[in-house]
Amino acid sequence: MSEHYRNCIEACYICAATCDYCAASCLKEPQLGMMRECIRQDMQCASICRMAAKLMTLDSEFATEICRICAEACQKCGDECARHEHEHCKKCAEACHHCAQECRNMAA
Repeated sequence: MSEHYRNCIEACYICAATCDYCAASCLKEPQLGMMRECIRQDMQCASICRMAAKLMTLDSEFATEICRICAEACQKCGDECARHEHEHCKKCAEACHHCAQECRNMAA
């Protein structure tokens, strides 16, 4: 794995796992209706993060492009999660915003 990508790959995998946990936890919340957008963003973000990490690991010519998209998805998911008071949402917002910054750094 390229040292150039290491921090971003780690941030992507942590973000993906945190988003999965957040989505699963949101499904257990009593006000499921208000969690729908959070769950949707979590699922999208986790998928994009995994794709970005994989392409960086492969040293793909598409890594920079997918990291730009990943940064946008992470920012949007983090902003949505930050709207909620649940602990799993707060932790997800942190992981997403951190990953967004790592992806921006990598794509710069």
